[in-house]
Amino acid sequence: MSATLFRNVSVLDCSGAQPFTGSVLVEGNRIAAVVPTDATLAAGDAMVIDGRGATLMPGLIEAHSHLSFTDVAQSVELGFIPPEEHMLKTAVNARRMLDAGFTSCFSAAAAKPRLDIALRNAIENGDFPGPRTTTASPEMTVSAGLGDVRLYHMYRENFAVVCNGVEEFRRFSRLMVREGVNTLKINVSGDAGTPASPADTTVMNDAEVAAVCDVAQAHGKRVAAHARSAESVKMCLRHGVDVIYHATLLDDEARDQLEAQRGRVFVAPVLGHLYTTLNEAAPWGISREMAEERRKQQKGQNRVQLAKRGIQSSALRQNGRNVHGAEHHQRVRCS
Repeated sequence: MSATLFRNVSVLDCSGAQPFTGSVLVEGNRIAAVVPTDATLAAGDAMVIDGRGATLMPGLIEAHSHLSFTDVAQSVELGFIPPEEHMLKTAVNARRMLDAGFTSCFSAAAAKPRLDIALRNAIENGDFPGPRTTTASPEMTVSAGLGDVRLYHMYRENFAVVCNGVEEFRRFSRLMVREGVNTLKINVSGDAGTPASPADTTVMNDAEVAAVCDVAQAHGKRVAAHARSAESVKMCLRHGVDVIYHATLLDDEARDQLEAQRGRVFVAPVLGHLYTTLNEAAPWGISREMAEERRKQQKGQNRVQLAKRGIQSSALRQNGRNVHGAEHHQRVRCS
């Protein structure tokens, strides 16, 4: 087994403690030992790297990744990318995430059915560099829901697959299980920027959510949901959804129900998305005024209230932009 010893590094162990000067021994792809400078560490034949005081920390984990969501001004443009080119762009995004310090990604949806699957397999086979990643289906939505960009007399695709009714949701879920996804993704609520279904609307019904959860539970898969409205969060909790994204427009009943299931469900608010919308979206046609209107719909106080209730959460977003200014810092990383 290959081993690497990092010496003279400022160790950030992510326990909440202050960084300390020390050494870290990595054996294979595991961190075998972390010790302060004055401690003895037998390195054997390990390759030794002098960190020269740089910060060494565990790899970051992205809780809401969309590696196949490329840099487009409008989401409908994702549907214009042929699958072959889209796969290459997805591999580039995976490398970008790894270079930004992310060594694990939990996929929140793929833009096309097999992009996540092919990428995961290639990374595991050592064909392409990238973080370890779970795989997800495209976002299952309803007519007029988030991701439905179709127009009468004009066929258009997006990051979502439109399903209406229990049988369509069940069928597509089973297809994605067959293809090898880890997670089935559903859009239970609307969202800002979706004129027919804003964030406070709940667009799926109980039977549709239950159908997807039944398929996932039968095959040992997870279900992740885009759920901003209070009713959409409650619907997810009724049927055993494992990961709830956003949860921004909660009422007291929804908070109480989340707290009651805090040991089972994981909430990812995706604050990085809001940050970049406010501060970096102007070149893509989203003005500060438009961004402020979206901010009002986020109700950031929910994050504080959920944390006080002990609900598991993470606040990251996709494609490496969580680490603002990371390119200006010299760091040593290992996973």
